[in-house]
Amino acid sequence: MILTVTPNPSLDRTYEVPVLERGEVIRASGERMDPGGKGVNVSRAVAAAGRRTVAVLPLGGAPGALVADLLDAQGIEVVPVPVAGATRSNIALAEADGVLTKINAPGPELSAAEQELLLETVRAQSDDANWIACCGSLPRGLAPAWYADVVARAHADGARIAVDTSGPALLEALREHPDVVKPNAEELAEAVGRPLATVGDAVKAAEELRELGARAVLASLGADGQLLVDGTGTWFGSARVDVVRSNVGAGDSSLAGFLIAGGSGPEALASAVAHGAAAVRLPGSEMPAPGDLDPAAVTVTSAIPTDRELTEPVS
Repeated sequence: MILTVTPNPSLDRTYEVPVLERGEVIRASGERMDPGGKGVNVSRAVAAAGRRTVAVLPLGGAPGALVADLLDAQGIEVVPVPVAGATRSNIALAEADGVLTKINAPGPELSAAEQELLLETVRAQSDDANWIACCGSLPRGLAPAWYADVVARAHADGARIAVDTSGPALLEALREHPDVVKPNAEELAEAVGRPLATVGDAVKAAEELRELGARAVLASLGADGQLLVDGTGTWFGSARVDVVRSNVGAGDSSLAGFLIAGGSGPEALASAVAHGAAAVRLPGSEMPAPGDLDPAAVTVTSAIPTDRELTEPVS
């Protein structure tokens, strides 16, 4: 079982529009609602793979109730932590040419009592978990050290934990030695405070995160592939993708694939790459099922192409 923790979940509303014109009345040609948040997406990908997952998340108001209903319909066990504020509602405007404009709300502010209840709920649900995945931004009221507290409590209970966040929250979590952190290239550059232009730059940055406390670093480099740097060495994975339809949730799907495959070693990296590649071939935030995967298109090697320039370098 994979337990996910999403401190700032959302109800995501996506409207399809011909073109976005400021100041005009725009009539949508289609709309959909999805449960949102990085940890929520990990649970959705795990459930799509036919595995058991439990999602712990603070929920409040009508949007929170709808998020719980949508997750339940996807076969995900939801453990809600009641909060006074309403769960945030995000809006995405998808234009016909593929451009996506997102408006993300800040979300409710959690009280001290709600923060502690969230921590205790995670502990109560972690007994049967093979992995705990803590993902996404922190809502108002939670200090950057909150993820570090989760990691410390998980390790005290003998659980393995993966953290997918950024900025000060990531740096704080590192001091408690999470088993895996999963930054993308931009988050990796932010963590080390310098630009990344090549795969070699990304490897050095990942090694620095290990020096700061991460036991393993699974880094997403977009179209260029993924890196795994851990105590056994460094591995580089990539996959052939002919058509990209949407990259929303691709990193979350990758983390799910990594944890499903055991969460360590080149085999888990291959699973992460296969899940991420499958996700970008699907529309919107749809998560891949086993039939969507193409393991034959995945290559994993310890021969790192350090001089390869990143398709989207981070300045």
